[in-house]
Amino acid sequence: MSYDEIIYEVSDGIATITLNRPVRLNAFTLEMAHELVAAFDEADADDSVRVVVVTGAGRGFCAGADLERGAGTFNKDAIGDVEGFGEIDGVPRDAGGAVALRIAACKKVVIGAFNGPAVGVGVTMSLSMDIRIASENARFGFVFARRGILLEAASSWFLPRVVGISQAMEWVATGRVFDAAEARAGGLVSRVVPPDELIPAAMSIAREVADNTSAVSVAVSRQLLWGMLGSPTPWDAHRADSRALLQLGAGKDAMEGVMAFLEKRAPTFPGRVSTDYPSGVPPFPGTP
Repeated sequence: MSYDEIIYEVSDGIATITLNRPVRLNAFTLEMAHELVAAFDEADADDSVRVVVVTGAGRGFCAGADLERGAGTFNKDAIGDVEGFGEIDGVPRDAGGAVALRIAACKKVVIGAFNGPAVGVGVTMSLSMDIRIASENARFGFVFARRGILLEAASSWFLPRVVGISQAMEWVATGRVFDAAEARAGGLVSRVVPPDELIPAAMSIAREVADNTSAVSVAVSRQLLWGMLGSPTPWDAHRADSRALLQLGAGKDAMEGVMAFLEKRAPTFPGRVSTDYPSGVPPFPGTP
């Protein structure tokens, strides 16, 4: 598929999605939203893709929603359902939420590499990514209250689970922009690196996954970790673990993993997510 507002590239098991509106600091548009969903569809359908890295072109990650429509930017009553993501409970679905939930449903590891400002939907859509690392040049802001709207992209669910309710409320209530060091201290990102080390750091993590792990094992683990965030009891995890372990334990990846260890060699896992993903593993909550 061809894209206009993102760049999608696959190399040696790693898909890189680059938000590509650098003149506008990669400001988020409806077209970008649709292209991101399509890119994650493409990555999920490709068994050769083990990890997805998301970053921005130029000096920004994503400056939030493109405000070029002015005062009516967020007025859906005036502009109608132009988003094309259908409805939920009788109202148009939020485009940022459609992206965030598509990322959540992904069966590949997703790494966000923040090269510059990530504000509004530029940060909220990233909360369902698994690993977030930031350049020292990155800046973050949940600025919604300063624009008269509210946090979106399902971030009222994701953000407190990522950083805790107190930190989430401080950032959302003030709407202030903060630096990468504060994002690291608050748990929004796992590490902060010099600008020229950002992509190499993201790719190093991606290579560790792609070169050493079973694609099926990672896919199942990802869905269980996210899926169990909404479970009220560890017994739900125990049920899912037991069912998945029964299937994976008898599979060819488990055999290869054990033999590679015993033979002191690197594993070559034959399993494919498209054909060997076990039945009965709970998907991310609410996934169709």
